[in-house]
Amino acid sequence: MDEQTAAAATAPAAAAQDGDGPVRVLVVDDEPDLVDVLCGALRYEGWEVRGAADGAAAVARALEFRPDAVVLDVMLPDVDGLEVLRRIRAAQPEVCVLFLTARDAVEDRIAGITAGGDDYVTKPFSLEEVVARLRGLLRRAGMSRAGAPAPGRDAGPVHGEGCLVVGDLVMDEEAREVSRGGEAVELSPTEFALLRYLMRNPRRVLSKAQILDHVWSYDFGGQAHVVELYISYLRKKIDAGRAPLIHTVRGAGYVLKQAQ
Repeated sequence: MDEQTAAAATAPAAAAQDGDGPVRVLVVDDEPDLVDVLCGALRYEGWEVRGAADGAAAVARALEFRPDAVVLDVMLPDVDGLEVLRRIRAAQPEVCVLFLTARDAVEDRIAGITAGGDDYVTKPFSLEEVVARLRGLLRRAGMSRAGAPAPGRDAGPVHGEGCLVVGDLVMDEEAREVSRGGEAVELSPTEFALLRYLMRNPRRVLSKAQILDHVWSYDFGGQAHVVELYISYLRKKIDAGRAPLIHTVRGAGYVLKQAQ
């Protein structure tokens, strides 16, 4: 299986997020047949793919392969998938992570997101769904680095070259850096995309449906609790110990504005 997963893609190459080659994806699951099927489907997208059957192999391969995204099974034979994510993110904080889980309880899904995963699919799943979810993650990460608003969206006030400013909150879109009061704030790709959307629409109340549509860019099955979860993450990183910028408008959504 290693030779198969290490084979070069046969489909036309797709642009990587950092612009230096095809998108790189690491697939981690202890079911060899599933790894082979997923790798084949992802190669068809023009992506460069590697596979791993356990947590230790996944961490080692991630350090060598430097993937743009990881498809990661939660239940692995040696190391829990959540721990694998922590180890990979320690070396590659911006890598996108899509969890695979056989458990459909909301608590289990939230555990994966809380650990730093960007999205998840529940087994059994369709290959089309996995590909669509990965495209969404990579698009958000690529958009964050591109420094340009998506067509048709309200760009909001831009201050300086590729920068957004709301109060003492500053986002450099090109460098993918965020700071508040001069202190750097580390964000995951999804957190960055969410904050970027809020900052491009200051003082505008955004519903959960709007946020799902603009940030996740696909139908998330009406699971609005994911928006609530990521808003709570941003509050902990952006507003903790400071005058709040992210406000809840009961029954309507969320708004980013300076405290009065």
